[in-house]
Amino acid sequence: MAANATKRILVGQSGGPTAAINSSLAGVVAGAREAGAETVGMRFGIQGFLDGRTVALDEALPDAGDLELLRRTPSSWLGSCRFKLPALDAEGADEFYRKAFAAFADGGYDAVLYIGGNDSMDTIAKLGAYGARIDSPIRFIGVPKTIDNDLVGIDHTPGYGSAARFVATAVSEVARDADVYDLKSVTFVEIMGRDAGWLAGSACLANPDLVLLPEVALDEDALVARIAEVFERKNTVVVAMSEGIRTPDGHLIAEKTVAAGTGVDEFGHLAQLSGPSRYLAGVVKERLGCKTRAVELSTLQRCASHCASDIDLDEAFELGRHGAVAALAGESVKMCSLTRTGNDPYAVEYGLVDVLEVANKVKAVPREWICTDGMGVTDDFARYVTPLVGPLPAQLNSLL
Repeated sequence: MAANATKRILVGQSGGPTAAINSSLAGVVAGAREAGAETVGMRFGIQGFLDGRTVALDEALPDAGDLELLRRTPSSWLGSCRFKLPALDAEGADEFYRKAFAAFADGGYDAVLYIGGNDSMDTIAKLGAYGARIDSPIRFIGVPKTIDNDLVGIDHTPGYGSAARFVATAVSEVARDADVYDLKSVTFVEIMGRDAGWLAGSACLANPDLVLLPEVALDEDALVARIAEVFERKNTVVVAMSEGIRTPDGHLIAEKTVAAGTGVDEFGHLAQLSGPSRYLAGVVKERLGCKTRAVELSTLQRCASHCASDIDLDEAFELGRHGAVAALAGESVKMCSLTRTGNDPYAVEYGLVDVLEVANKVKAVPREWICTDGMGVTDDFARYVTPLVGPLPAQLNSLL
């Protein structure tokens, strides 16, 4: 390309969608426009791009009104994928990366941004490493996203605040519904979170009786005993629980209910985790003889734009914008990040971290933020999550 050619950014979305991932995409487009650069979107992530599927975002989103609408649209507007890039030293990897970088060159891309979670940062790390090996001028930047909030190197991830707001709202409403009958009952509310309990922990804003996280192994006998103890002072017990809770021997409780042949995804994760709430509801019903119910929030918690947190959307947008600016300034193999600088008033600062320090790592809920018995979270956790969700609906606050 000529030295004065317009810069071009390629951007994709990967992994599970959220209520805020499109806000990050809008931020990337806005940041590129501020710098006079063009943006092109990958259709269905890196996998779709390698199949030749792209969209010119400056044509698809021509004005500020389109970006504002996109900012508040749930799910992944460009489409997503779960595609694991080969290790650089794997058989056939060199041919794969040569083809990928040829496609980047053919498109005239100066930078590649990928919006996603842990596995997406793995993609950026591998592309950046290969680019460095061949001395490519292309820049690679990761823009964080995950409702699981389990990325290291960042105070909290876009998507988490909105999902947490939905979880707190839903658990509050489910609790009111469960309490209408004068009988003993236990309601298990199953919340996403394979390896970390950040999202299940956010249910603390709804004051459930128990909160179960993957960070502490679950002893079924202790759980039944604790529920029986709560029954001594009230009829209705509400248990907010992560789908990733584990047995003392380290196995997922979901493995007790998963259908035969479910298998794993490209990153080695169990393809379906749902079911531990149904399993525990059965255990408690059998042992305590009470009414039980399992409520799986499922995909609602990651696509509920009607419960989106304004702070979450704003921060997602800014992280996308900072990603575009950083890439055009020559930064590479980095992830956009934010650091909390205050809680009262709430404030953050934006920056960059080495993506190699993020990829394939998990940020767990600190043990000191979990109650001693492992069945609840502390006030420190509540202080952490409260500003991220914003005000809960007034009718719920009046009932808590």
